Amino acid sequence: MNETEGLRQRRTNRPRIITDEVQGPAVKTSTYSGRVFRMTFMTLAIALLGPLIAALILLESPIEPQLLSFSEPPVMSGSLEVNIKLRQAKRLFEDQLVGPESIANIGDVLYTGTADGKIIKIEGNSLHMVATLGRPPCGSRENEPTCGRPLGIRVGPNGTLFVADAYLGLFEVNPVSGEVDVLVSTQNPVKGRPLSFVNDLDITQDGRKIYFTDSSSKWQRRDYAYLVMEGTDDGRLLEYDTLTKEVTVLLEGLRFPNGVQLSPSEDFVLVAESTMARIQRYYVSGLNKGGADLFVENLPGFPDNIRRSSSGGYWVAMSAVRPNPGFSMPDFLSDKPWIKKVIFKLFSQETVMKFIPRYSLVLELSDNGVCKRSFHDPNGVVVTYISEAHEHDGHLYLGSFRSPYLCRLDLNEL
Repeated sequence: MNETEGLRQRRTNRPRIITDEVQGPAVKTSTYSGRVFRMTFMTLAIALLGPLIAALILLESPIEPQLLSFSEPPVMSGSLEVNIKLRQAKRLFEDQLVGPESIANIGDVLYTGTADGKIIKIEGNSLHMVATLGRPPCGSRENEPTCGRPLGIRVGPNGTLFVADAYLGLFEVNPVSGEVDVLVSTQNPVKGRPLSFVNDLDITQDGRKIYFTDSSSKWQRRDYAYLVMEGTDDGRLLEYDTLTKEVTVLLEGLRFPNGVQLSPSEDFVLVAESTMARIQRYYVSGLNKGGADLFVENLPGFPDNIRRSSSGGYWVAMSAVRPNPGFSMPDFLSDKPWIKKVIFKLFSQETVMKFIPRYSLVLELSDNGVCKRSFHDPNGVVVTYISEAHEHDGHLYLGSFRSPYLCRLDLNEL
């Protein structure tokens, strides 16, 4: 072997250097894979978005929202300062009372109406059924119209209970015998319009007049989310004369009229207009009889029932809040009716209501509508879905339109 051949045999294998010149096939493969990915992605997007777009075009929205306008909610400071005072409340009869919307008392005995259509007596640590207003079966959304749903409840001058049932009308109930008398039936239209959502009531000291709200002629209680989001202005404040048996319309064009409360001197009636976050005042006697004005507006929440406080003012329960600082979905959507339509095309009422914060709030207003103090439970830890604050013997009993319990707050400990 000569030297040249030896060098050839001992030559090491040099590493191959890949240059741009040999990249051609790889580039083509990458481009092809990218096209496949994009085509696959577009196909999936069309498959997913196609039905959604078709639904938005073809499905009818259950509501025809009205354009509303709100002022910026009041800042939660001063008498509205955020606190956790409602968390000092105690839950009573948990999982034994479902939706005790309103409370009345005769002495130390309490009465309430529940989601299963019953009027319940609360005496000490015991519950007793006084009466039912509708007929079974009960317990579901479908059965509500026939089962009945007692909402507002009051005690009359003769010791009987007066009850507003959302579906059935106004009733007088004997708390001892359980006898039930129909005063106003929803089977009978008033001024050509149905009573679709009878809500709250109050009665004069002599028992002659009953003032009550019909929250809507279109929507029933089970569709209250539609009523709120649509902003329907077909609610009314009415008067029932127990002597003549006549029903008179006092105010109309209201957006979700809710709680009702006579003034101590019975010269005016307060009515909560829930959708508009305000309370209206209608004069039933005196120089202003037949007139109406705003008692308070731009509340920090959407008012439900109104009841008197021992200080001469009024307790107002907020069914939902308008936090400031914070985000209020009803405020945000108020001037965007098209978004509301889309939302209810895609989601159920129950799904939409889950986006409403479980913030509980009760206000005490003075006799001229100024907020004196407020009780909060920011995340609904103890008290949720408040519908009413009823004061009795130094305690505030807190009703709820859906919680499975009643709450009691000791005012002396605050």
